[in-house]
Amino acid sequence: MAERENRRGRGRREEETPEFADRLVAINRVSKTVKGGKRFGFAALVVVGDQKGRVGFGKGKAKEVPEAIRKATEQAKRQMVRVPLKEGRTLHHDIDGRHGAGKVVMRTAPEGTGIIAGGPMRAVFEMLGVKDVVSKSIGSQNPYNMIRATINGLTKEASPRSVAQRRGKKVADILPKREEAPAAEAAEA
Repeated sequence: MAERENRRGRGRREEETPEFADRLVAINRVSKTVKGGKRFGFAALVVVGDQKGRVGFGKGKAKEVPEAIRKATEQAKRQMVRVPLKEGRTLHHDIDGRHGAGKVVMRTAPEGTGIIAGGPMRAVFEMLGVKDVVSKSIGSQNPYNMIRATINGLTKEASPRSVAQRRGKKVADILPKREEAPAAEAAEA
């Protein structure tokens, strides 16, 4: 029986992508009025990530909820983006993201802060693998626009390694020197 499932492709798909986690952000019931009454459909918004620096979102529409969620999850897996994380837990620098009327502000945070974010933004950070971040949504509260604005901001993030490579320098030349900070504090005291 296991062979039959693999031939159809059901068992294989589960083995290919077990590392992705997904989060259902919003589900919306829409109706179309026709001659015989109303026809209902569902729209789902899903965020998918590997919790190690990759995240994507997708939306799916269908007559039934599970089918809409499946379509959204498939689209999210196809649209994943990689985001560099500092120490695997927070952002490298503060970022603003924008999409339509949705605007979000994301700030790097010290260890132990946790995810300070609302609704759809929290889902993106959890699926991305961020553990410490402070964020605020300004403008549109529409979950679609908030997620798009968050992803827009995250794609703008640059790691010190990528900046150094672009400028043709070493990472140590770009980052502030650690020895100078304690010396400066001692001189002030």
